[in-house]
Amino acid sequence: MTRLTRVSRRRRFPLGGLAIVATLALAGPAVAQEAPADMVVATLNGEPITAADLALAAAEFGDQLGQVAPERRDAALIDLVINIRLASKAAKDAGLESEPAVMRRLELARDRTLYSEFLRTKFIAAVTDEAVRARFEEEIASFEPQQEVRARHILVKTEAEAKDIIARLDKGADFAELATEASLDPGSGQSGGDLGFFKRGQMVKPFEEAAFDLKPGKYTKKPVQSDFGWHVILVEEKREEPPPTFESQAQRIQQDLIRATFDAEIETLREGAAIELVTPDAPAPAPEAAN
Repeated sequence: MTRLTRVSRRRRFPLGGLAIVATLALAGPAVAQEAPADMVVATLNGEPITAADLALAAAEFGDQLGQVAPERRDAALIDLVINIRLASKAAKDAGLESEPAVMRRLELARDRTLYSEFLRTKFIAAVTDEAVRARFEEEIASFEPQQEVRARHILVKTEAEAKDIIARLDKGADFAELATEASLDPGSGQSGGDLGFFKRGQMVKPFEEAAFDLKPGKYTKKPVQSDFGWHVILVEEKREEPPPTFESQAQRIQQDLIRATFDAEIETLREGAAIELVTPDAPAPAPEAAN
């Protein structure tokens, strides 16, 4: 279990005021993940602060929490909750809770919480392991593999340079070594020009046509021009595209199911609602100038 840092009244974690409090967000520290929800981690004026409170604070505030050292995040979250509760009580004592603008924001916060919880229950019901697996099996059943090519290339500025590369290859030079030495492609040059496997439609047209016309082990005997410059291309292997694995697609399918569930639920709710957009009255036309 995560070690919890005790926070005393004398030593507070330096959050730097409400501006930082408002931006500590969404990272889930170990205490929020591992400790029992009802575990009391601190008290404030006799009222308990629990691990569940820290988990809520970590979910509500977030990106900047990642800037806090991991061993200090528990203390930061406890201090955050303390600051929020103290400021909230002070706001109530000052009567701010009754101000119209504050009341509207509180109502929006309440609605937002219920909105999130409603959708969360729908996602849990719809995006199950079984549903993800079933969608994957549907996709695999209709999967049609395409031909893939694994190629290397050497990119240079001029046709003359490309012809010189081809001449050196004809004399037995190593393609990968030449690519490392001469290629202007920053992505593949330092890996011997290796582009990995690609399908049709993933490369510019002249490059694609030349690559798919070559047999494995052969390189282009004429330079290939594209918008990037002049290429010399070596095809190392051709194959049919292997089917994707469940592990590689599960997260993407989960996101697809979440989006579909969201769209369906919101559309159903909107269809049953009377929605009318009120536009402000059009301004009166300007009077015509007197002749």
